[in-house]
Amino acid sequence: MNAKLTILRAGPSMTLQDMGRPGHLALGLSRGGAADRLALVEGAALLGQPADTLALEMAALGGEFQANEDVRIALTGAPMRATIDGEAVVWNASHRLPAGARLSIGAATAGCYGYLHVGGGIVADPFLGAASAHLAAGIGALLQAGETLNIGHDIGRETNMMIEPEDRFHGGAVRLTPSFQTDLFGKAELDRLQAEPLRRAARANRMGVALTPQGGGYHVEGGRNVVSEIVLPGDIQITGDGVPFVLMVECQTTGGYPRIGTVLSCDLPRVAQAPAGAELRFRFVDLQEAVELERTEAKRRTELGKRCRPLIRDPRLMRDLLSYNLIGGVVAGNEDIEEI
Repeated sequence: MNAKLTILRAGPSMTLQDMGRPGHLALGLSRGGAADRLALVEGAALLGQPADTLALEMAALGGEFQANEDVRIALTGAPMRATIDGEAVVWNASHRLPAGARLSIGAATAGCYGYLHVGGGIVADPFLGAASAHLAAGIGALLQAGETLNIGHDIGRETNMMIEPEDRFHGGAVRLTPSFQTDLFGKAELDRLQAEPLRRAARANRMGVALTPQGGGYHVEGGRNVVSEIVLPGDIQITGDGVPFVLMVECQTTGGYPRIGTVLSCDLPRVAQAPAGAELRFRFVDLQEAVELERTEAKRRTELGKRCRPLIRDPRLMRDLLSYNLIGGVVAGNEDIEEI
């Protein structure tokens, strides 16, 4: 019997996501993929599988799930209240989901996008090299209650591991590199961008995030003369009313609004996860510093597996107590102390 995960209840914006489809800008298709790609890496580290393994993305609200076999799961991204058969389970950790048990995931307590990972990954037909939904391009669809997802073969066994996530769910500092139109903005506007906090507006989705500046819209000289050209996730466009708009994973591939800067890829999860009203503070870095920051973050992500540690639980609350290795380093008691 193949392992399957049934969706008993689905939040309003639940999709399957992996790392997306790079290399199709010429076709008018942006990369897409998980809004918070770091969360995919964290889940993969907890389950010991590739970072590009297909997972379930939940925006603001989770759902209820049931597997027909014992499966391993991991929960990452924006923390959400989660239970298995009514018993609370820890976020940013891996767990065993017994066959027939109900996994319930509620609303996000911080951030925006939570992720459910399954040992072996969710199996779906690929399109252009990926299985992730890209709703803006008409690829895939929102998941609905009653759907059953196939689960791949899981070669791992370890569960009850946890990882300390990077705190990116309340806004904070975001680093930028200059863009093609940065020089069109006066020094006063660039200084203001780095001095004043911008609040994430209510208008936000996987295509982009609008920001509300405290001092009114940003002014640009010659903004109407900008020719449409390629845009990428992280670009901050200044719309006609002066509102900064950060392009996200499902953004369009061309645009004619002037770009005041571009968010570093390693900081884009912080923008994606910022809840409405959260403050973001921007700072420009030069190209050399940006490259070093990206290299450092890439190395850190490849080593996330080393940062996973056992999840310490209260034995009084562990129904399956006998399945845990509670004692390590046992000795007989008659060894010479110097030999231990």
